[in-house]
Amino acid sequence: MTAVTNDDLYALLAEARLGVLATIKKDGSPQLSPVTPFYDRAAGVVYISMIEGRAKTANLRRDPRAALEVTSPDGGTWATAEGTVTLTGPGTSEDSPQVEALVDYYRHAAGEHPDWAEYRSVMVADRRVLMALTVAKVYGAKVF
Repeated sequence: MTAVTNDDLYALLAEARLGVLATIKKDGSPQLSPVTPFYDRAAGVVYISMIEGRAKTANLRRDPRAALEVTSPDGGTWATAEGTVTLTGPGTSEDSPQVEALVDYYRHAAGEHPDWAEYRSVMVADRRVLMALTVAKVYGAKVF
């Protein structure tokens, strides 16, 4: 393994658009989900959109501790961010603050949407929730 700095790990978090989120089930075992994260370096927060009622959302409502693992495109470097989570939503109307938070997430993670009215409608219909993981610890390695 090659030494990797915290700056390298935070840079990998900021670049990654796919990751695996680990939450804690009722029985204490891990529950893993593939996710599309956006890391705001200035705020030290990872944002992820998820659906109300799914396992990861239910787990986080019960226990807000989580970890996100991301890897470089070649798989040679990985980073894990650990911390506690807050959940926003779901929104009950297309102009609710909860849906606005999801719009902000999308803009930062993917840019402009071709049809914001449709996006907002889907966020309400899907009962989308915005997860914010405040990063307390990051670790990882460069394996090749």
